[in-house]
Amino acid sequence: MRGGGGYYGESSSSTTRDFVCHAGAGAAAGAIAATFVCPLDVIKTRLQVHGLPPGHQGSVIITSLRNITEAEGLRGLYRGLSPTIIALLPNWAVYFTVYERLKGMLHKNDDGSDQLGTGANMIAAAGAGIATSVTTNPLWVVKTRLQTQGMRPGVVPYRSVLSALSRITREEGLRGLYSGIVPSLMGISHVAIQFPAYEKLKSFMAKRDNTTVDQLSPGRFAVASSISKVVASIITYPHEVVRSRLQEQGHAKNLEARYNGLIDCVKKVYHSEGFPGFYRGCATNLLRTTPAAVITFTSYEMMHRFLERVLPPDTKHSHHSHLGPGGEGNKVGGKAGSSQQSHHTQSSKTTHVVPLRNTE
Repeated sequence: MRGGGGYYGESSSSTTRDFVCHAGAGAAAGAIAATFVCPLDVIKTRLQVHGLPPGHQGSVIITSLRNITEAEGLRGLYRGLSPTIIALLPNWAVYFTVYERLKGMLHKNDDGSDQLGTGANMIAAAGAGIATSVTTNPLWVVKTRLQTQGMRPGVVPYRSVLSALSRITREEGLRGLYSGIVPSLMGISHVAIQFPAYEKLKSFMAKRDNTTVDQLSPGRFAVASSISKVVASIITYPHEVVRSRLQEQGHAKNLEARYNGLIDCVKKVYHSEGFPGFYRGCATNLLRTTPAAVITFTSYEMMHRFLERVLPPDTKHSHHSHLGPGGEGNKVGGKAGSSQQSHHTQSSKTTHVVPLRNTE
């Protein structure tokens, strides 16, 4: 805070405790959500790449679930979960580190208020998303391959995440590990839409309930995360179809069936399937991402609060960052009005970030 030290001043530089709280909460929330919605994620990816399941009658989801369990057992519904779990901690660590650095840089040029504007938040979120996508793309390629392997005849399946990384590197080189990176980077717009919308919705709900963001109920977090996720998903969904097809095509033995990059993929999908082709699996995706967002954001907020309670504060930051509302009020003279105002200011400064690789 200008003129007195605050969240974007001294204490905006992330402490080890801040990092552990954010990283631990983010990884735990992501693992819970990924495990819960993995079967729908498998179905969505297969719809994006191969279209409707054979023998389709009635519900696509029910037919897909039946086909997968009959052919591959329960294990088939959780293909690709391992690389997702492995990617969570580096995904979070990179996102949080870059996001906080960008917030600090952007705040120096902001209008003097304690909170960043929507535009600055979008820039910070987009920059962090780009760094995260570049760092973790090989694991997402493996995830897509594991989820769709077995659907192409004559393809030797990967035995594990390490086996997949090794074979892709040996057979396709760096290009294989970074297949789909261009649409992934385009998908940063998903985060740039979702995150600012989520923050604005939380602020709106807190103001309407005459409380602070820190005191919102889990139900409020669920509503805010659901609305922001649905809007962002619908607007940006076509890039997911293109990304999945580019990531999966390493399985294709027929060179004529391969895409020669982003533009070629877009042209072939449009010519063969029309505009609806870019929304293959969108309904399933919404059924997957909406509860995933609710679980991720809500469990993140709850886990973050828990870690902040149990982890000891960093000594050099404790005076500025970890005084309770009452303690802070006593410091400034014990006036009720000052205490309430200080509490509101401190709460409104703390903005938690959940890195969702378009995430998924």
